[in-house]
Amino acid sequence: MRSSYSDKVVPETPLQYKSRWWSIRIMYLTMFLSSVGFSIVITSIWPYLQKVDQTADASFLGWVVAAYSLGQMLASPIFGWWSNHRPRKEPLITSISINVAANILYAYVHLPSSKNKYYMLMARAFVGIGAGNVAVVRSYVAGATSVRERTGAMANMSACQALGFILGPGFQAAMAYIGEQGITWAAVDLQVNMYTAPALLGAILGVVNIVLIILILREHHVNDLGRDLNSINDVSEERIQAGENTDGKIDRMAVLTSNIIFFVVLFVFAVFETISTPLSMDMYAWSRAQATFYNGIILASIGVESIFVFLAVKIVSKRTGDRAILLGGLFIILCGFVILLPWGNTFPMLQWTDVRNATDLQRPLDGIVKLTPNMPNHTSEYVGCPVRQKWCLYTPAIHLAQYLTADVLIGVGYPACNVMSYTLYSKILGPKPQGVYMGWLTASGSGARTVGPVFVSQVYTTLGPRWAFSIICVLVAATAAFLCATYKRLIAFSVKYGR
Repeated sequence: MRSSYSDKVVPETPLQYKSRWWSIRIMYLTMFLSSVGFSIVITSIWPYLQKVDQTADASFLGWVVAAYSLGQMLASPIFGWWSNHRPRKEPLITSISINVAANILYAYVHLPSSKNKYYMLMARAFVGIGAGNVAVVRSYVAGATSVRERTGAMANMSACQALGFILGPGFQAAMAYIGEQGITWAAVDLQVNMYTAPALLGAILGVVNIVLIILILREHHVNDLGRDLNSINDVSEERIQAGENTDGKIDRMAVLTSNIIFFVVLFVFAVFETISTPLSMDMYAWSRAQATFYNGIILASIGVESIFVFLAVKIVSKRTGDRAILLGGLFIILCGFVILLPWGNTFPMLQWTDVRNATDLQRPLDGIVKLTPNMPNHTSEYVGCPVRQKWCLYTPAIHLAQYLTADVLIGVGYPACNVMSYTLYSKILGPKPQGVYMGWLTASGSGARTVGPVFVSQVYTTLGPRWAFSIICVLVAATAAFLCATYKRLIAFSVKYGR
């Protein structure tokens, strides 16, 4: 006769509790470093791409940004499956090692004599493959916390992710003072400048992360009440015999809905962070160095804002529930993109070097400028909205106040939707093994980060910001309507089955 549930579940000792939470904190750190790996170069990819390969255009930028997410999308289910059957350390150490090697490659993309843009594309793809460990991190935290602990733990993990977004652009902004020339280590053909230094820092942090995982991380799993069970990836016969009640089918419609919503949330933010540098250079005639510095500060400020949002979410969710916060976050994101739509009679300044025949232009050339910025290497740089983007001639400028207001609103809506999406997802899955499911959720988000940059770079270059942001508004509104239609099905596994 099979033993009862209470006979097999062992009460957690203080030592086990301490070890469990130290391991969870290592997962927080891994999530933090994963987000740093993405954000630390996001504001400088475009100017760095232009510097190493002048044949690259804004459309190719979309592919470079998307390569990270494509790599993550392909790797996440694999690492998730791996973590369900083997100790967590194996996929974590492997993925982080790939990330370290890819960051080093990124620092050397200037060396080849041609096709440098493809080397950058490859480097970002492998950084993304290394970031596939996010699925392992999420499944670990979901399995190592009780239902009562999970919202707080997921919010903390999201706060660490946001902190990575803060310090990533912040590091990049600080390293802008190294300049485009920087210093050269001739012995290994390494240039340490404002573009390569952040990637090298990411490699160093990755090595530190590997050491901490080896020394501190231990396998832990608790049930929905917080009682200690077998190892999180020991999910077959022994756990069934241990009496963990996993009877009951997962609501696949709720799982699909969660993946769709998560896809849209990540898609929208990927669009926003990808286009921020080209948009600001086109609209405000910022130079490469200025765009890197100012957008680094803006994204870092959004990260600070996100931390306060995560802290608020932990408190508010106890009163309103997860679904209401998710719906409210979508509405705030929608407001942000509506505000970002171009309007008025002021046009962006045209890039002087692109003007070939003034008679072909549809508006006066009162905005044509040539800027010689005060840069460390004292080089001239043409700035403004390039005439080869025909929409520059007739699309109104997006005022700086619009841009900053949209930043604030998206900085509130995105983190709220992000943390509620996968918190709710982990509760829908309940006590089922979550490695593969979290891999699919991460793949969904990575797919969004793949499609988003490619979409916005193509639409923005061809049709301009009005069309790009209008499509985003329609997409977010449709997602909010879809959430309302499936609202009653997005409930925790334990609530659905009355546990």
